[in-house]
Formats: sequence, C-alpha cells, structure tokens
Amino acid sequence: MNIENTQSQMRKGVLEFCILSVIQRGEVYPSDIIEEMKKANLTLLEGTLYPLLTRLKNADLLTYRWVESSSGPPRKYFSLTEKGAAFYKELQATWNEMVNSVNAVTQKNGVTNKAVEGETITVHPSSGENPL
Repeated sequence: MNIENTQSQMRKGVLEFCILSVIQRGEVYPSDIIEEMKKANLTLLEGTLYPLLTRLKNADLLTYRWVESSSGPPRKYFSLTEKGAAFYKELQATWNEMVNSVNAVTQKNGVTNKAVEGETITVHPSSGENPL
C-alpha cells in the first residue's frame, strides 16, 4: 500500500467535490474557484484546476460559455450540466455519510478522541507480536 498515492487519490476526490460545490452555486470563472478555495485554506493552483475542469467537462459534468471581457481575451465561465448536478448530489451524500462515519469513530459521546485533539495518549508496549 502506497500511502502517498492514497492521499493523492483522496485529495483529488476532495478537490473535485470542492470545485463542484463552488460551481453548483452558479456560473463561475476559474479564478473565482481558486479564490474560494484560498478563502477555505485549500491551496489550488491553476495547473491543478484546469486539467480537473477539462476532465469534468469531458465527462459531461460541466459546460462552459465564453464571455467577452473589456480587459483582455474572452473568459470561460463554467456551470454544471444536469448530469453534473446529479453527480454532485451523489458526492454530497457520500461525503456526508463519510463525515458521519469518521466522526463516529473519532468521537465518543460527542467528545473528540485525545489523539485527534493533539493530547498525549498512552501507548501500551507490545508483546513483540504484530497485531496486523
């Protein structure tokens, strides 16, 4: 198991969900997506965003239209297709289910586990056996 690859896949899925979350609010220009992500402390570079937008468009989840700009070249504004809106709803339901499941494991009676809060936890010495 390669943890870096797993983290990369998780991050990609979360980024897609976040990008679609911004777009589902209404037509949006890519720099607006980057700004929204920055406000949420999620770093997103243009070099990451544009390939994701292209892949989502090629999957028929997004559409775009060109809008003339008085300060430069025309701009591409993205919006969800019907298929994209349905996919977003699925992602949102899956995300909510996962958050609830993770919270159930990391919290007990509404109190966050010590390890999650960064407190010191007691580690019991092993008997030399690998439990996994």
